[in-house]
Amino acid sequence: MAPSGSRSIKRGCQRVLYWIPVLFIALIVAWSYYAYVLQLCIESIEDTGEKVVYLLVYHVIFIMFVWAYWQTIFTKPMNPLKEFHLSHSDKELLEREDRGESQQEILRRIAKDLPIYTRTNSGAIRFCDRCQLLKPDRCHHCSVCDKCILKMDHHCPWVNNCVGFANYKFFMLFLLYSLLYCLFITATDLQYFIKFWTNGLPDTQAKFHILFLFFSASMFSVSLASLFIYHCWLVCKNRSTLEAVRSPVFRHGTDKNGFSLGFSKNFRQVFGDEVKYWPIPVFSSLGDGCSFPTLKNNKGRQFPSKPLRESQSRLLTSTPSWSENETATDKDRKGASNPGMTIENEA
Repeated sequence: MAPSGSRSIKRGCQRVLYWIPVLFIALIVAWSYYAYVLQLCIESIEDTGEKVVYLLVYHVIFIMFVWAYWQTIFTKPMNPLKEFHLSHSDKELLEREDRGESQQEILRRIAKDLPIYTRTNSGAIRFCDRCQLLKPDRCHHCSVCDKCILKMDHHCPWVNNCVGFANYKFFMLFLLYSLLYCLFITATDLQYFIKFWTNGLPDTQAKFHILFLFFSASMFSVSLASLFIYHCWLVCKNRSTLEAVRSPVFRHGTDKNGFSLGFSKNFRQVFGDEVKYWPIPVFSSLGDGCSFPTLKNNKGRQFPSKPLRESQSRLLTSTPSWSENETATDKDRKGASNPGMTIENEA
């Protein structure tokens, strides 16, 4: 009982510590709200029209920023569907086998009915011992969450959550609105920051809030801009942070652009087809997170397309332009006559 209780206490302490970065960001944002709204707009700005415009624009950006941040933090990462989990009989069969090749034969038998096309560097089926499941394409095990996360990008301490398929759009909007938030504060606070140094402001505590508000907003702007530009590049290439570090391995070999379908389709995979939902922190990403279409050169050889038995991906069923609409006969005829680059519904 003692070791178990000790582990529980340790996990509890870790959970508390993981919230410290989030608390730090929350305190910074709360102070910035007080400094901008009360000390700058209400106390320091004398022109009523300027004050109203600043407060109106500020609160629109502030609400969108907080909303996106909240969604990024509290949206639970999606885990692989039950089709990818081993059955009780398969688990027992796998445990009885000692040799790696025999275990791989079992895993390959299970995987043949699933839309799994990526492999390990050695060409083996990607299997998670902790979760006892076959990893879907782009899925990785997070050591912090101790779960397999669909289309995992990274575990972010600033949101105390895994950034993956379920909340990647929210994370992108969080970066966008936090950058706009800092840039807006920097731009509107600049003239009053200058007045601080030229003694154009009365000697009150507002002067110090204006000073530190400008410095903190401008510094955060630089770091946020770098991170936002990097993730925009990842979206354009349809890569995760993990895939940018280590390219995915397909049956035909390593391919860093294996999931890239072109800018427009890559963007819509994250933000969805409906433009009205793009700037709003509501889920609109395409697909189920377990299966993804790919663009690859397979030298005319068509991989079999085997959809999930119970859960069909909206990415595959509602966007016919992303997948082949031909019959099997048409596909064979086309593959025989033109063995070049093709867009395949691999997932």
